[in-house]
Amino acid sequence: MARYSKTPLSKKLGIKENFLIQVYNLPKNYLAFFLDFPNGVIISDDNQPKETLDFIHIFGTTEDEVTKAFKKSKPTLKKNGILWISWPKKSSKLSSEIDKEFVRNYGLSNDLVDVKVSAIDDDWSAHKFVYRIEDR
Repeated sequence: MARYSKTPLSKKLGIKENFLIQVYNLPKNYLAFFLDFPNGVIISDDNQPKETLDFIHIFGTTEDEVTKAFKKSKPTLKKNGILWISWPKKSSKLSSEIDKEFVRNYGLSNDLVDVKVSAIDDDWSAHKFVYRIEDR
């Protein structure tokens, strides 16, 4: 796996101590992306009440995967939380019907703002979305 910066991925993605996070459609090697997590991070794999998650990461290769995960997850995101949507890079061997433009436009059309794009690994890129300041 290529390292794109010396910054640990958890820091680059904004994962902080004691975060409650949820990952949708996670790649089998998701935890291998990280050298370590900050203390107290909990990865939830079950349904969460409204506005309880600090961090959501959605992986998708189809519009359907992304939209289903987004509709399920967005209500559980805290108003000051972080939502990342990942799609396969064009250079990846993974097939995909979505790209950066779809992901960006989808997040923006659902009342979030995009604040960052990041490489996750050799196969995945991601857009970071947050609520607008006036919506927090």
